[in-house]
Amino acid sequence: MEKLILLNNHFFQIPISLEPLFNLSKLKTFDGEICTETESHYNSLTPKFQLTSISLSGSIDGGTFPKFLYHQHDLKNADLSHLNLSGQYPNWLVENNTNLETLLLANNSLFGSFWMPIHSHQKLAILDVSKNLFQGHIPVEIGTYLPGLMHLNLSRNAFNSSIPSSFADMKMLKILDISHNQLTGEIPERMAMGCFSLAILALSNNSLQGHIFSKKFNLTNLMRLQLDGNKFIGEIPESLSKCYLLGGLYLSDNHLSGEIPRWLGNLSALEDIIMPNNNLEGPIPIEFCQLDALTILDLSNNTIFGTLPSCFSPVSIEQVHLSKNRIEGRLESIIHDSPNLVTLDLSYNSLHGSIPNRIDRLSQLSYLLLANNYIKGEIPVQLCQLKEVWLIDLSHNNLSGHIPPCLVNTSLSEGHHEAVAPTSSSWDQEPIPEHLDLQSNDSSMGKEETVQFTTKNMSYYYQGRILTSMSGIDLSCNKLTGEIPTQIGYLTRIRALNLSHNNLTGTIPTTFSNLMQIESLDLSYNLLHGKIPPQLTVLTTLAVFRVAYNNLSSKIPDRVAQFSTFEEDSYEGNPFLCGLPLSKSCNDSGLSAVTPKAYTDNEEGDSLIDMDSFLITFTVSYGIVILGIIGVLYVNPYWRRRWFYLVEVCMTSCYYFVADNLVPRSFYGGWMVEISGPDES
Repeated sequence: MEKLILLNNHFFQIPISLEPLFNLSKLKTFDGEICTETESHYNSLTPKFQLTSISLSGSIDGGTFPKFLYHQHDLKNADLSHLNLSGQYPNWLVENNTNLETLLLANNSLFGSFWMPIHSHQKLAILDVSKNLFQGHIPVEIGTYLPGLMHLNLSRNAFNSSIPSSFADMKMLKILDISHNQLTGEIPERMAMGCFSLAILALSNNSLQGHIFSKKFNLTNLMRLQLDGNKFIGEIPESLSKCYLLGGLYLSDNHLSGEIPRWLGNLSALEDIIMPNNNLEGPIPIEFCQLDALTILDLSNNTIFGTLPSCFSPVSIEQVHLSKNRIEGRLESIIHDSPNLVTLDLSYNSLHGSIPNRIDRLSQLSYLLLANNYIKGEIPVQLCQLKEVWLIDLSHNNLSGHIPPCLVNTSLSEGHHEAVAPTSSSWDQEPIPEHLDLQSNDSSMGKEETVQFTTKNMSYYYQGRILTSMSGIDLSCNKLTGEIPTQIGYLTRIRALNLSHNNLTGTIPTTFSNLMQIESLDLSYNLLHGKIPPQLTVLTTLAVFRVAYNNLSSKIPDRVAQFSTFEEDSYEGNPFLCGLPLSKSCNDSGLSAVTPKAYTDNEEGDSLIDMDSFLITFTVSYGIVILGIIGVLYVNPYWRRRWFYLVEVCMTSCYYFVADNLVPRSFYGGWMVEISGPDES
């Protein structure tokens, strides 16, 4: 027997010692699940086989390398990943097997320094020691001792110091991932010149600094460049304009400045442009309209200004993140027919106009974020045609009109169809191109999609799997009117609903008791009246509940389940509410029976004036005063004469004021001459 594969074996597992296989002298390949076992009584035994390929799966709970590996000298491929192995780097395994081509040790608990073999190892092509506990320096001479490497993954360890320039000696290196470490310094100029075969370079989440590349640059075969999460400064280097194969550019969370280069639009292979959280400025180049392959555009949290080019409508675009910039223009000119668009985040800009009716053409849209702009008009009913939508944030705009009842037709309603939350486009889950897939088990390339959404009175960033489980609608801080549609109570998949700071009237729908997944419900600062439905106490997931500053009345629901956790600030500003946790008792005379009319001071919530009563009282008081004056003048002749005299004086004064100051002299000049004529004769 030369080859033994024991995967998904539910009957028995081979012990980690492989002792039951020691007599299989012709065995060359073993691929199977192993189990933890004490090896003390096997220490003196030597296997008769010489394996060329071994792949172990399972977990040995912090054990060390199995002893039989010390006797192997013909290994070409060794996969010992995900075993929770402990100990130091097995340098002996590389030295003993001069034909070793692939060594995979990812996701273990190996610690200490990362040692080089005594002699140069020419055949090792793939080395993956990611997700371990290695620390110290990456060996300065690594390129000299491992010159044949094509794929090197040292990510997610604790390596420090600078990047060795000897990487330039790895002339066949195609994938280099040293992300998520503690590296400092700059990118070596020698490496930027010598690694001309490099297709994927991942240096993210370190403390690298300086300019990205110098003018000496020869990495023209780059297909993916990930430098996010460092301290790089300066402009995006023009040397990248030579990288015509570049498909992914990840530069987020640095200190980059300057304008977005126009030449990026000439890199037709670009699929991902990820550059948020920098100091980039200027407009989005019109050349971006040429990027037909573009899938993700993220320029959020920069200083981008101007308008988004009207021609920008890539066929393949899935994510557009442009929040927290200074982008202007009408929203209608930005939203185009993009059938693959999943995320549209234009929040915190200066957009105006209205939500276009053609928004229903974004048939795959799951996350619509337009908060903090100057959007006006009504919420179009076409929004209800977004069958895949999970997050809608239209807060802090100037929207008016009613809340569309047809929102019940979206995927937020369980009765709509068996919708599944969208899988977050995780940029580190993108496959390596087939011709570069060098058996890497886990590339840490890229970054997961992030969306900001406010719930539970806090603004959170949702990412990856957490994002896929989040759903909500935020229409707060607008000018919406009318009653809350009862159909909103059938959005049974929703986790957050914020309708606060509007002019909504009517009562709280009892159908809200169907929102069994709701975690945050905010109806504060509206004109709602009536009582709080006691049926809401069945909402066991409700963590935040706010109905403050409305015109609600009657008794607060019993303090049971989640309602026992809500304090006075959830109900304040409703003077006719009573019961715990408020200090007002419902036993006060007539308090619980009063149903007051809604007051109108929605913004501050501190005006309790009933306008109808005010107008009636004012009219009656004014009439009484007038009648009182007339009565005094009728009864008392002296005051009557004084009153007429005062009126006459006022009329005379007004006449002479008008005659002397407002009437032109030419109007009565001739008349004055006639009067004065006889005196002069």
